[in-house]
Amino acid sequence: MTLEQAKEKLARYGQEHVLRYYEELSEQEKQGLLDQIEATDMTMLDACKHREELAKKGVITPLAALQLDEIDAQRDTFTAEGLKAVKAGKVGAVLLAGGMGTRLGSEDPKGMYNVGITRKLYIFECLIRNLMDVVRQADTWIHLFIMTSDKNHAATISFLKEQDYFGYNAEYIHFFQQEMAAATDYEGKIYLEEKGKLSTSPNGNGGWFVSLKNAGLLDVVHDEGIEWLNIFAVDNVLQRIADPCFVGAVLKKNCAVGAKVVRKNAPDEKVGVMCLEDGRPSIVEYYELSEEMMNARDENGDPAYNFGVILNYLFRVADLEEMAAGSLPLHIVEKKIPFLDANGNLVKPEEPNGYKYENLVLDMIHKLDSCLPFEVVREREFAPIKNKTGVDSVESARALLEKNGVIL
Repeated sequence: MTLEQAKEKLARYGQEHVLRYYEELSEQEKQGLLDQIEATDMTMLDACKHREELAKKGVITPLAALQLDEIDAQRDTFTAEGLKAVKAGKVGAVLLAGGMGTRLGSEDPKGMYNVGITRKLYIFECLIRNLMDVVRQADTWIHLFIMTSDKNHAATISFLKEQDYFGYNAEYIHFFQQEMAAATDYEGKIYLEEKGKLSTSPNGNGGWFVSLKNAGLLDVVHDEGIEWLNIFAVDNVLQRIADPCFVGAVLKKNCAVGAKVVRKNAPDEKVGVMCLEDGRPSIVEYYELSEEMMNARDENGDPAYNFGVILNYLFRVADLEEMAAGSLPLHIVEKKIPFLDANGNLVKPEEPNGYKYENLVLDMIHKLDSCLPFEVVREREFAPIKNKTGVDSVESARALLEKNGVIL
């Protein structure tokens, strides 16, 4: 993109201010800024003026989960069906690993965090070893796509290479960067985080497939005959990936998407809950659950909204491609955004000062006509690491790892 083309684009969206320091930049910095302007989708920024309308939910009703006793009764059938798909190379895995370990007191990518006590045991290592269980069970390698961010891309690749991918076959590992979205003030004006750099943030967990597609990795998906992608988050060290029983259940039930869920440990636990929204599968966030919904009961007298998602989903590739051809709803989130003030000084605000723009997985699910919430045993598959201590922390994850026989 030339300077003139950049000026024209910025004028179209009222963002001319981002070039205010252009003449102070080196040639390399100038080109970097022009490239960033070219890559930035500015069509969404005006949406912050209609933020309340975007946040409206439809009519929420319960969605029954496939519960443990039902799964156990059909485990052999489900597992056989899932193994067949895995052995045929129809299942790939996508690790969402763009986050940093800041809340854990680390400057490294989150997956590099060491949860070991007497030995080194990294989050990445836990996840890859969980996937290796299925590789051994199926006697075939599974393609693993790892999504990084601009902040941790190089460090993640370097670390995993140094660790020889913890024994995983490097030919089956593919990296791609999550695309970024501009961050703005309350009027939709893009902030600068440096004189030659727009303030940006990752485009939300619903941006993973578009990012994978734009990185050219759909060629691998098509060439290898992958029909299903199991996406999972970096912060749950116990989760099972490409789990044949889960895969088989989704296939046998002929559902468009599967979602691993756990029984909530309290009505107000901070997890999103599977539901129907206007008759289609969706997720209602914990902060959107009304008192009435928390107390609602199903026909068996159990809580009607009782199964929390753990960010482990199985999507059909054909459906994902159809979604990528259209657009997902936009979520506008109020955040604290570092920015350059009028004097060019970096300000790190203590209170929210603007918006970040995201797409979310829940909207991908809502685009589909059927979803199988698949219950897993909480103590065996849910050890999230959000904090250093307390609830959902390194401490609680370590206790659960030990309970599952992992030597720390």
